[in-house]
Amino acid sequence: MKTKLWALAAAGIFAASAAMADEIEGVWQTEPDDGAFAMVEISPCGDAYCGHIRRTFTSDGEYQSENIGKMLVIDMVPVGEGAYEGQVWRPSNDKIYIGKINIDGTEMKLRGCVAGGLLCSSQRWVKLSG
Repeated sequence: MKTKLWALAAAGIFAASAAMADEIEGVWQTEPDDGAFAMVEISPCGDAYCGHIRRTFTSDGEYQSENIGKMLVIDMVPVGEGAYEGQVWRPSNDKIYIGKINIDGTEMKLRGCVAGGLLCSSQRWVKLSG
């Protein structure tokens, strides 16, 4: 009986910790940018969320980009209802922009903005796992 109770308690703790994971956490596939796309893993970094490039691809398949391991999503903090604000790095021009994210289920709209957030370029990312 004690074994069953322990197993139920452990299952409950696991389910609670999984439920507490934020919707932004996980592996996301970017849209192609300058002919390449990536898989970005987003996880907690302090009180925010950061995303690191884990794998990179071109139309020819996977390749070992010099950007693997670099942070693409920087210090995103939740602002409510699936929205996040922070910064994003664009590898193709090595610039950091004001970042805005909106998540709807397994789809993310990520925007990189200038001029105080008035002019933005966006991508749609798809969640692969998490």
